Amino acid sequence: MPPYVYRITKYDPADRDEHGGYIGAEDATSDHGPVEAAYLQAIAAFAEDTGIDHLAIREPGISGLAHFGLEPTVDGHGLAGLFPRDLSGFHDGAEVPVSLGLELVRAMLRDNGAWCRLAVEDTFDLRVGWDQYVYVSSDKACERAVARTRALGLFPERLKSSPYDTDGDEPGVQRPADEDFWGRLRWSVAMRQAAVLEEGYLHNASRWHRLTEDTLDAVRARLAPRARLTVWPDLSTDVDVVLASLPNEGPVEFVWEDEEGALSSTIVDEFDYEELAARVAGARAATALSLAPDERHPLFTAVLPDSDGVLRARWRPEPTPGDRNWALLQTLHRGQLCTGAVTEIAD
Repeated sequence: MPPYVYRITKYDPADRDEHGGYIGAEDATSDHGPVEAAYLQAIAAFAEDTGIDHLAIREPGISGLAHFGLEPTVDGHGLAGLFPRDLSGFHDGAEVPVSLGLELVRAMLRDNGAWCRLAVEDTFDLRVGWDQYVYVSSDKACERAVARTRALGLFPERLKSSPYDTDGDEPGVQRPADEDFWGRLRWSVAMRQAAVLEEGYLHNASRWHRLTEDTLDAVRARLAPRARLTVWPDLSTDVDVVLASLPNEGPVEFVWEDEEGALSSTIVDEFDYEELAARVAGARAATALSLAPDERHPLFTAVLPDSDGVLRARWRPEPTPGDRNWALLQTLHRGQLCTGAVTEIAD
């Protein structure tokens, strides 16, 4: 994380209690007007002082089942007009000009439903927190930007570190979708063990793909960069039985294949079942998946590396037994390499 860290807010430090909590009269939502514009101008000043004109989108997501913002989400999650309707271009590692980055900040300040970190590795980092708190880190002191922020009526406060200053890695196995992974997947498809691929292209957003030996390469070619991949067995062709087995209460993810062969999913609970049955009438196949990680049972998972083979995405799928076996084999393999190296030196 860059060493110069600032918290930018509209909250006067004089209006904080002994614990640092704000007790003044400023509202915790965006005014969609001059104060919001001041935030964006301040961030632009920090980017200019740092000497950057592009930012990388990191850890992007959209609101899912729960939304914790103070303002309601909007259709398109605040990304309409910024990215295509299918959200291509809004993915981990995508580079955008600072001007587009500022529009993403606007959407986050308004709780529109999309979020991400904006960064230049080891140089600049920007995160929008709750209640109009913005954290900017730079490898430069950005004294002009600090003065500009004050002139805009905002309060830049130097911090030792950002509350978001963690490595960001999720727990679990991070297995690369390398050639070994694709070879195993191809074999699993041929053996009729695997039939469906879930492409997690954002936090809280997935696409589902039917896999056959003939379609596997085409599916692979159109996956979003750095996507989180989850491999599943086939759906049940007895859709009525799947519908009848839905739990009496609580949410569940329902996945189905329509008459045209397209796969879709939706989150439903007991109040949605009648509407769901009408929606999936005529479906070829379906399955119901628990939302609890320990009750979901995919075959194996992986994360797409970049074109140079380096795995830079930091999210990690919930590891399956197959993933844990893979990780153990990797550890044993590394141990054998180290032992071999020591033996060779000793000889």
